[in-house]
Amino acid sequence: MHEVHIRPQWTIRQPDGAALAPRVIELLVQVLEHGSLSSACTASGVSYRHAWELIRQGEAMFGQPLVAMRRGKGSSLTPLGEKLVWADRRITARLSPLLDSLASELGAEIEKLIPTAPTLLRIHASHGFAIEALHGFLAAAQVPGDLRYCGSEEAVASLHHGSCDVAGFHVPLGVFEAEAVAHYGPWLNADTQKVIGMATRHQGLMVAPGNPKKIYTLADLARPGVRFINRQAGSGTRYLFDLQLREQGIAPEAIKGYEQCEFTHAAVAAFVASGMADAGYGVETPARQFKLDFISNQVERYFLLCEERSLAAPIVRRMLDILQSEAYQDAVNRLPGYQAVNCGRVLSLPEAFESLRPAPAGKRRTAARSK
Repeated sequence: MHEVHIRPQWTIRQPDGAALAPRVIELLVQVLEHGSLSSACTASGVSYRHAWELIRQGEAMFGQPLVAMRRGKGSSLTPLGEKLVWADRRITARLSPLLDSLASELGAEIEKLIPTAPTLLRIHASHGFAIEALHGFLAAAQVPGDLRYCGSEEAVASLHHGSCDVAGFHVPLGVFEAEAVAHYGPWLNADTQKVIGMATRHQGLMVAPGNPKKIYTLADLARPGVRFINRQAGSGTRYLFDLQLREQGIAPEAIKGYEQCEFTHAAVAAFVASGMADAGYGVETPARQFKLDFISNQVERYFLLCEERSLAAPIVRRMLDILQSEAYQDAVNRLPGYQAVNCGRVLSLPEAFESLRPAPAGKRRTAARSK
């Protein structure tokens, strides 16, 4: 399969048309990562002289410094330099999953016009880092696929309507499980469908390092002066967050920023890390990547839903082989907050979810007498 790659690139342009060179942003990112311009040059593959010329051009454009040199202590970014880096990280966090999904879709459309193209494994899934890892493993194994990120609800609806072969969705463990399963109920069919285990993962609050606002519970989000960044309506994480607010009697309108949304976990983490919000809600992996503190308050299971008849398809069997492999499970276990539990195990819906199991005969008779 021919792979399409799309990467975000941005710049700042002055009224006279002069633009900030993209390499300047790359250098600033590396300075922040490595703490010195010389190390940034090595990581970026540019000479020290050329790097200084690029930095000088950027500083001339803004009329103020971007990098501060400290004798014997390396280099650091000025507030403006840091803001440019965080802008880059926010753009990448927000757009990369969407662009990956678009690239996969475009690749699939191109393959349809090639007579010898192989059958594609169509995956519609809620974005997560285990599914992102699976996409990489499938590509490395040359399993042709079409991965599209969407909300959990949209994913299972897509499978119901025949628009994909596999749907990725997540369900919280504990008191919210039955209600969440019922939420997906219109698109679930215990007679014809199976679920494939992938992983458990932690959801919780992402807050600034050191937690300066002392945000430990969802109730703290309603305190004056606390700014929040939410996930979009229709996402499984937003649904889980709303369930918890309802259970705890917290009015959404009491949370400043409840209506402001990002479309991925990484974008939420980047928003908090840039200082534009004091807290967000999502999975642990991007919180650690952006060096945020994380307060877990919910564990959930991530599943792949498919029609039982699809399990015999060679392309689905290849996916199962990857899920059951030690290499893939090790990769998942290395993700902060993730654990490869029942990874690649095929279950019936009642086996996976207690709320879908028939009531024991004794309970059924008791219920009948009570009527």
